[in-house]
Amino acid sequence: MAEGERQPPPDSSEETPPATQNFIIPKKEIHTVPDMGKWKRSQAYADYIGFILTLNEGVKGKKLTFDYRVSEEAENLVATVVPAHLAAAVPEVAVYLKEAVGNSTRIDYGTGHEAAFAAFLCCLCKIGALRVDDQVAIVFKVFDRYLEVMRKLQKTYRMEPAGSQGVWGLDDFQFLPFIWGSSQLIDHPYLEPRHFVDEKAVNENHKDYMFLECILFITEMKTGPFAEHSNQLWNISAVPSWSKVNQGLIRMYKAECLEKFPVIQHFKFGSLLPIHPVTSG
Repeated sequence: MAEGERQPPPDSSEETPPATQNFIIPKKEIHTVPDMGKWKRSQAYADYIGFILTLNEGVKGKKLTFDYRVSEEAENLVATVVPAHLAAAVPEVAVYLKEAVGNSTRIDYGTGHEAAFAAFLCCLCKIGALRVDDQVAIVFKVFDRYLEVMRKLQKTYRMEPAGSQGVWGLDDFQFLPFIWGSSQLIDHPYLEPRHFVDEKAVNENHKDYMFLECILFITEMKTGPFAEHSNQLWNISAVPSWSKVNQGLIRMYKAECLEKFPVIQHFKFGSLLPIHPVTSG
């Protein structure tokens, strides 16, 4: 894994957009496979993966019951969704939230929808409605609650996996909770990767760890031997440390989600997550 992936990325989420910023409705920019080059060079890609890695560092070694502090801005967000002085950003930010709950026509859901919700949270940080101080709460409170809602929808409406790779994919619906969940377990005193295929270990610890929550949900939804219905995860259980699992999952997320045209063709770009090339400095 590249050295840069081990350190928290430079953070820009504390920077509130100037009052004069012109917010725009996000739109699709990736129409053909060659357009993927624009995405990988874009400011949106840099900001998005930087946000994911910042949260990855923030939750390292912490339980879901960790006593985190929530900033005053986040309190306002909960009360009013977006504070009044940021009202101009609402139409742009709302697009990502609308994209995050699956497709109402196909009744499907996948990592592209999950990425839209992460982009929604990233945008809230970029406008200052959420702050770096909230990074643990973003994962443990907001994103974990989002997972609960999506799991309920998946059960109720029998949602189809969007672009599922079947048994050879990591999971039918999610990816980010495996990244952040493995970060939680780094340097755990007794839980090792081999334990997540142990039913007793999962049942006793899933309320504290996002990764184990995911495993529990999979075993509730699927029948048969774990090695057969979740082969990729079964293979991961043989990795010697959570740190190596975390590093491998970040690489896999980039390769299997962020660099796949069928996923990114649906991603939308605006003023907060722009398609223009990344700016240095």
